[in-house]
Amino acid sequence: MSTFLVIAAIGSVGIAVGAMSQERRRSATQLAAVQRKLDLIMDHLGIAEPMDPEVVRHLEGGRTIHAVRAYRNQTGASLVEAKQAVDRIAGTLHLER
Repeated sequence: MSTFLVIAAIGSVGIAVGAMSQERRRSATQLAAVQRKLDLIMDHLGIAEPMDPEVVRHLEGGRTIHAVRAYRNQTGASLVEAKQAVDRIAGTLHLER
């Protein structure tokens, strides 16, 4: 009987963890969609991406990876989001990417 209870408890924990993981993925997808929409609105209104001096310094030195790392450290953005933002910033600086 106790073996059955242990197996049932493990199964319940597994289901709960799976549900939490699915909710986290759904939230991340929704956040990415909102970010894309915000980027489109900013582009349409001509609002420039805020340019951090450290990110700009790295870009001017040709250090894109360092610029992406600095952007991520400052904003908490994902790697993809940071790369896209740094590319946009480099575009406004008219730098070669």
